[in-house]
Amino acid sequence: MGDIRKILANAPDVGALLSQLEQHQSQLVTGLSGSARTLVLSTLVAEKKKPFIIVTHNLFHANQLMEDFADWVPEDRLHLFPVDEMIYAEMSVASPEARAERVATLDFLLSEKYGVVIVPLAGVRKLLPPKALWKSAQFTIKQGGELDLTNLAQRLVDMGYTRQQLVSTPGEFSIRGGIVDIYSLTEEFPVRIDLFDTEVDSLRYFDAASQRSIQTIEKITILPASDTVYTKEQLTAAAPKFSKAVERNLGLIQDAAEKQTFTRQVTPISDAFQKGEPIDELTMFTDFIYPEKSSVLDYMSKKGIIVMDEYPRIMDTDRRLNEEEAEWVTSKLSERRILQNQVFSNNFRDQLKNLSNTILYFSVFQKGMGNTRFNQIHAFQYRNMQQFFGQMPLLKTEMDRWIKQKNTVIIMVPNADRAKKVQQTFKDFEITSKIVKPARLELEKVQIVEGYVQSGFEMPTDKLVVITERELFNKVTKKTARRQTLSNAERLKSYSELNPGDYVVHVNHGIGKYTGMETLEINGIYQDYMSIIYKDEAKLFIPVTQLNLLQKYVSSEAKTPKVNKLGGTEWAKTKKKVATKIEDIADELIELYASREQEVGYAFSPDDAYQEEFENAFPYTETDDQLRSTAEIKHDMEQKKPMDRLLVGDVGYGKTEVAMRAVFKAVQEGKQAAFLVPTTILAQQHYETMLQRFADFPIEIGLLSRFRTKKQQNETIAGLKKGQVDIVIGTHRILSKDIEFQDLGLLIVDEEQRFGVKHKEKLKQLKAQVDVLTLTATPIPRTLHMSMLGVRDLSVIETPPANRYPVQTYVMEQNLGAVREAVEREMARGGQVFYLYNRVATIEKKVDELQQLIPDARIGYAHGQMTEGQLENTLFQFIEGEYDVLVTTTIIETGVDMPNVNTLFVENADHMGLSQLYQLRGRVGRSNRVAYAYFLYQPNKVLNEVSEKRLQAIKDFTELGSGFKIAMRDLSIRGAGNLLGSQQHGFIDSVGFDLYSEMLSEAVARKRGMDPKEEKTQVEIDLGINAYLPGTYIEDERQKIEIYKRIRELRSHEQYVELQDDLIDRFGEYADEVADLLTIGLIKMYGERALIETVKRSKDEIEVTFSISGTQTLPAEEVFRALSEVPLRANVAIKKERLMVTLQLKNEPTYQWLGYIQKFAQNVVNYRSKESD
Repeated sequence: MGDIRKILANAPDVGALLSQLEQHQSQLVTGLSGSARTLVLSTLVAEKKKPFIIVTHNLFHANQLMEDFADWVPEDRLHLFPVDEMIYAEMSVASPEARAERVATLDFLLSEKYGVVIVPLAGVRKLLPPKALWKSAQFTIKQGGELDLTNLAQRLVDMGYTRQQLVSTPGEFSIRGGIVDIYSLTEEFPVRIDLFDTEVDSLRYFDAASQRSIQTIEKITILPASDTVYTKEQLTAAAPKFSKAVERNLGLIQDAAEKQTFTRQVTPISDAFQKGEPIDELTMFTDFIYPEKSSVLDYMSKKGIIVMDEYPRIMDTDRRLNEEEAEWVTSKLSERRILQNQVFSNNFRDQLKNLSNTILYFSVFQKGMGNTRFNQIHAFQYRNMQQFFGQMPLLKTEMDRWIKQKNTVIIMVPNADRAKKVQQTFKDFEITSKIVKPARLELEKVQIVEGYVQSGFEMPTDKLVVITERELFNKVTKKTARRQTLSNAERLKSYSELNPGDYVVHVNHGIGKYTGMETLEINGIYQDYMSIIYKDEAKLFIPVTQLNLLQKYVSSEAKTPKVNKLGGTEWAKTKKKVATKIEDIADELIELYASREQEVGYAFSPDDAYQEEFENAFPYTETDDQLRSTAEIKHDMEQKKPMDRLLVGDVGYGKTEVAMRAVFKAVQEGKQAAFLVPTTILAQQHYETMLQRFADFPIEIGLLSRFRTKKQQNETIAGLKKGQVDIVIGTHRILSKDIEFQDLGLLIVDEEQRFGVKHKEKLKQLKAQVDVLTLTATPIPRTLHMSMLGVRDLSVIETPPANRYPVQTYVMEQNLGAVREAVEREMARGGQVFYLYNRVATIEKKVDELQQLIPDARIGYAHGQMTEGQLENTLFQFIEGEYDVLVTTTIIETGVDMPNVNTLFVENADHMGLSQLYQLRGRVGRSNRVAYAYFLYQPNKVLNEVSEKRLQAIKDFTELGSGFKIAMRDLSIRGAGNLLGSQQHGFIDSVGFDLYSEMLSEAVARKRGMDPKEEKTQVEIDLGINAYLPGTYIEDERQKIEIYKRIRELRSHEQYVELQDDLIDRFGEYADEVADLLTIGLIKMYGERALIETVKRSKDEIEVTFSISGTQTLPAEEVFRALSEVPLRANVAIKKERLMVTLQLKNEPTYQWLGYIQKFAQNVVNYRSKESD
């Protein structure tokens, strides 16, 4: 759209501003707001090619500006410096999203490139390290350059990175021999540096999930992992000053107990200073560390231009922030957390006084500017565009007037398709217009272009009129989403990683406790063993080659399992009991499947233009998963057999939209659709969503729930019978006897597991001939997917919608000031708040307490001891916006979508389970605003070990890291139980989840007579050579297990080659024992399929023995053919019905004769697979 900006640059008002921009130090621009201001600013940037810093009064506003500028300034030249207004939040442990953006912004400012940086006032107040220090805390690595390992670790720690065994999240690094992995905050992928001594041998990005290299790069700059870097030198240099201050403060405290508290809290901080090791709490003592105070403005180049957006509001906020900070200081001093006379922020006014740059003040009016002196004032004329609501005659008269006055009229539309439609509409009303490319705008004409501005406007003196579709037809246009640097949905990594202390299930011996991995030497041969402790301290060593018999024990409610006795019979009994139960389930599933195959339903016809129009009216960009699921569902609807699909996706991931597209398809062919939901509130929400979404189409929607009067209900029921109502949404009322459909074609069931048995029976009858789509938000484990696959078709939506921000999570002490601030902030942006309080007895007292704290807030409460009716009413009022704050016990209704709630407090978070916290956190952050979650814990209380661990976990969990995975696991197991019925929980718990699902899928496959499993043997290999992963090659036990597991699970030669590559990629070149281990893995893989039972070596002989059935199916000539490529002397004999092949060794090197065995086994397999074809 470059050329709206050209038109503006030549317009009188903007031209004047451009020409005088650099002559004066401070100028005032009045009268501009909204999109016009964004446009004028982007014109200045484009024309002047200089860096602009825009200061806004708060973070919310800064985020909005980011979105406005996104379409005008290239992405790599647009940056935000996000800092929270609440000092409570800024000083606590927070999630890394904001930090990453700040690092990128500082880097951009130092590069002195032109562009736009948006900084909230709190960002200017934030204390930053001196510019020189930050500049020196980064380094560039080039392919073929030098990198010295000696101080590298310390250097990275100074830059704010933490050292890990395995790099998985931004801000971590690991060093393994000559391989260095660093995950920089501003890079999408972590980088792996392969060193040859000190020379950089290769540089490549790798995928954190699979640890596999993706692409090589020439060079990379490693930026600090934080915007406040505390190096060892600085800390140790500041230590004496800090100690003095501490002593001075101690002297001022009279009370002995207080003295003790103070010492207890300050000691860890003193230690950090003395040792020079950074800790989280140092954020409160920044003023000791950086002798001179710097702000983000100091990082700006001398030729940069500073813009004050709404200056009066900035000054207002500055006063408020100062008061809040003073209050915070008082409370922290009384808690003995900080020292007297500390400085926590920059003085904004002093910052402005010291600037030599040009400053532009934007303000709608000229008053309220205080005593600021301006060298020049530019007054713009500007009007907001009126709403036409599709009244074309009115638009026509306006158009004629504009053209008469020689205005340039620009209509902005989202895509070419809409452009044609708008032009056609204009033509019908005799408005002449043309569609042009953004760069080809002409003056004084009506033109339609593709592009985006937030709202239309008119600038009379500059002869420019801009209109969007919103003003013309009251239509919301689709927004393109902005890219996220940190992925919002960390896919579930394998939760089966074993840690010492975990419970494990051994297929033959039962449940025991895993204690770790040991390398044992037996007869001079080294091998790794996993040790497991059973009942009465009986210890079992399992060679890693049998890893496949072990699984991590996972149950539905993380409970401690009963440990079995080694060699006892009880495990066999348990397994048998579960097996019979599984048979029954498998039978049920198969029966279901068979009966479904026989049913005949209605086959819908393929999509037409109406369907397309309906889908294009969706105002957001669909995710790939959404599109894929929609396609799968439609495909099912177009088949003869009735659809039975399960659509799985987290709340707010757009399941409803997918369902509505299916509904539209059904209704359009004259069928009726029913939408069954578990609660009245959900019914109401879906009803409102649908009314909105189907508004432009002739479709009649009915609602049956207790929020409807008897008369309304009767009308809907009559309408369904006559076929006047196309869609009905309702609770189980839809299932009542008195409801008849004229022609039901599609049934959608939301959260099926929440209906009772009676309702399910009724559902079954309804389901028989119609297409059914079931929605659920409980994630269902993958392994179960597989066994259910033939039985129920699944569509999964895993990706969150594009413009969701991750939830900013803070973990902090319970603190009234912080609560008040956050609630007031949320109310100021028109949002609502959840306050989680888990004691029903005192919940009303809590409400009063909060009411006194925040007199303006309207506070409601809900808890589980209310009747269902009361609960629904309260929640309904909350959704309708009658309350600002809802104090509730953990029953925040699951499926209910509340996009307006974007702040969550959890009191006593240390008492909650992780999966609960994860689910709760998922209740906010549903819209495109930044959401906040505050996990509070009681100050100064000595936490017990469990709570402390939990809190630590919550802190880690602010980074969407491992806690997230645990939570996902808990949830998915619950999901499994729901899917199979609740009586299954006990069985799942008795053998562990993995074994259970394995048994189930085997039973189903067997019953369906699917491909019979290929016959395999358990090969025993005993060759008396060293084949293991030495600790010097892979230190970290978890990674060791992962590699052993992969060797054990080799399925093809390709996987073997891939594994070799991966090892070299991740750990460097390997020794002989590792190479031999890999080859033995290969022999095992081929041996199983060749039906070999044992491979043994004694002195210079190797004996290969086949199983009985293997012997019977292998003709003698094939044995010799397989041996033809093995240049060793061979004897072939049959003993006890088993074929034995003996190979004679002369001193060939190990790798060579291992290769021969592998070749022999491979040849036999090739023969067998030819036979079976």
